[in-house]
Amino acid sequence: MSSRAGTAKVAVDVDQTVAEVLGWLVSEGTEHNRQGMKRYGIVARKIFGVSVAALRERAKALGRSHELAEALWATGWYEARMLACFVDEPKRVTVEQMERWALAFENWADCDTTCFHLFDKTPFAFAMAKAWHDREEELVKRAAFTLLASLALHDKKSGDGAFEAGLGFIEGQAGDGRNFVKKGVSWALRGIGRRSVAMHARCVALAERLAASKEAPRRWVGKDALRDLMKPAAIAAANRREAKRSSK
Repeated sequence: MSSRAGTAKVAVDVDQTVAEVLGWLVSEGTEHNRQGMKRYGIVARKIFGVSVAALRERAKALGRSHELAEALWATGWYEARMLACFVDEPKRVTVEQMERWALAFENWADCDTTCFHLFDKTPFAFAMAKAWHDREEELVKRAAFTLLASLALHDKKSGDGAFEAGLGFIEGQAGDGRNFVKKGVSWALRGIGRRSVAMHARCVALAERLAASKEAPRRWVGKDALRDLMKPAAIAAANRREAKRSSK
């Protein structure tokens, strides 16, 4: 088979798979699910109403494919884009793709799912958090802090120093009172605070400064983060990760 024929076959296979997936989404979607998603603030121009659990199972059956992920994303359907996050290959994701997808976010769920399950596994995760942390677009800006929160949980190799800039981003942007931004900022602060004993102390100190601010959005972020950081579970997580790091 020539390389041209092989490329054509891949394209046909991807197109066929997308058509099959869209057919499955039509059969799985329900009005009950659509209304439930709407109540949780998950709104999109094109939405079937399929549960995340069903999407995860379908993604397992599909397997990993960067080409399929791009084709699914291009359909514009919310659930197809969720599947794209689950099947894409992190090592093949580019900065251009990350920017393009981020600009297409329609709600907190596609933003968070993309960052938590795909973007934080790419080599560009920290760089994109830096690039997006002061963006004007609400969901792009949220993505910066969702990335930091996701990295704080998933990145087992980076030391505390990798998150130093993140604390600066948090303090600098905590005054943005938009709902999805402030919740993302708090999530990042809480997540980084669980990485180690030292980072927990630093995040508590930052949260206390924010909680004492005269600006309402900063106070909200500070108090929200403090409620979590002072819980025994958060303190235990910081100690546990510190112990694991020390034992290596």
